[in-house]
Amino acid sequence: MTSGIAILTADEMRAAEQAVFDSGVAPYDLMERAGAAAADIIWRAAGSRDVLVLCGPGNNGGDGFVIGRILRERGVPVRIAASGESRTESSLRARERWGGPVEALADAAPATQLVDALFGIGLSGGLEPDLVERLCELVGAADRSYAIDVPSGVDTDGGMALSEVPHFDICIALGALKPAHVLQPASETFSRLVCLDIGISVDKAKTHLLAPPQIVPPPANAHKYTRGLVAVVAGEMAGAGILSASAAARSGAGYVRYFAPDPTDRLPNAVVRDPGEVGKALEDKRIAAVLVGPGLGRSDEAKARLQAAVSAGHPLVVDADGLLLLEGPGNLPAGAIVTPHEGEFVSLFGEISGSKIERARKAAALTRGVVVYKGPDTVIADADGRVVVAQTGPSWLSTAGTGDVLAGLCAARLAVTGDPIRAAREAVWLHGDAARRAGAAFVADELIAHIPAAIAARLS
Repeated sequence: MTSGIAILTADEMRAAEQAVFDSGVAPYDLMERAGAAAADIIWRAAGSRDVLVLCGPGNNGGDGFVIGRILRERGVPVRIAASGESRTESSLRARERWGGPVEALADAAPATQLVDALFGIGLSGGLEPDLVERLCELVGAADRSYAIDVPSGVDTDGGMALSEVPHFDICIALGALKPAHVLQPASETFSRLVCLDIGISVDKAKTHLLAPPQIVPPPANAHKYTRGLVAVVAGEMAGAGILSASAAARSGAGYVRYFAPDPTDRLPNAVVRDPGEVGKALEDKRIAAVLVGPGLGRSDEAKARLQAAVSAGHPLVVDADGLLLLEGPGNLPAGAIVTPHEGEFVSLFGEISGSKIERARKAAALTRGVVVYKGPDTVIADADGRVVVAQTGPSWLSTAGTGDVLAGLCAARLAVTGDPIRAAREAVWLHGDAARRAGAAFVADELIAHIPAAIAARLS
């Protein structure tokens, strides 16, 4: 399975840098690589327009001095303002090589372009109020602004704002993405993200950005059962189950059966409605995936239907009410996919500490399966500790029923692929792409119609 761009925590990034140093590359030489790569982005974005570079005391500030020197060598009018003296060996050398005047940050006049190289991945607390005010003022006065590695004021690993953070036009990540680049609210502090290769190995990374899937069409001899039979176990709230079953029918599965206590005529004709006894119906060995939860309700009957689905022995997806009715993650069969939003996550797993990435990883270990931790920064984790983060699509997805559509997608892709982590990744990506195709102000019913086009665009 193709992995997207690597995401490293601050400690993982330091370890990757140390591996480069151990190979014989001097720390300052790596700083030169990083500064040169970032300077090239700024040069290509805005040419010779004047630049003010804000440099902090550490290696992020050293990157800033390298950026300023290289842009100056290309004929760009550059000024550098520092928050204080440089404190690391490499940043001191970069400041010396700059060789030009260094203004006090408090006194620096605005410029057409602003580069924030104040603090990098090592920030552990918020900035001083005077510094926050000055940074916001200078960013606001610039026509274009850049944050080097991470915007100053964000928590690299948690993605939280440690103090007020201005909005940057471009964030230039060095060597790998960091959690702050993909987790809310930090990922909202810039409009565009660029990740630069500076010669650091990311082969050991266990967290990646979600990559577009490569979807294989059915073979010439396929039929409805070889393509995958999805059983949707619904309940008293018909709408959610109908959305899930309708989505599953358009997501590549060969056959969808809808088990609900009450009849409905609101499903596609191709979806088979079955009001019979669920436990008996789920004995069908041809079933490739079972989805339970959307519209299930929370009655005693709902609990019985959930138990029938969980104990049937088929590959399983649990969403919505199913998550709220489960009495702990240990009651799930290994390999199940669960798709909680924040409230459902806490209900099922309790208060787990750490970033959203860390919480999803711990939760997946508890379920021995796949966790799709939904939100504007959806995190997909599996029991082996692998994580992908999806910046999944437009904010128009924040409407009722889109989670039910995602659950149906997960079930269909699980039926097709037989691989829970692959199914979850494909489903999340297709869900976001369908939303982009649907445009503004759609409802979940309309989202479903765009799933086939999203699949068609990723056929290999």
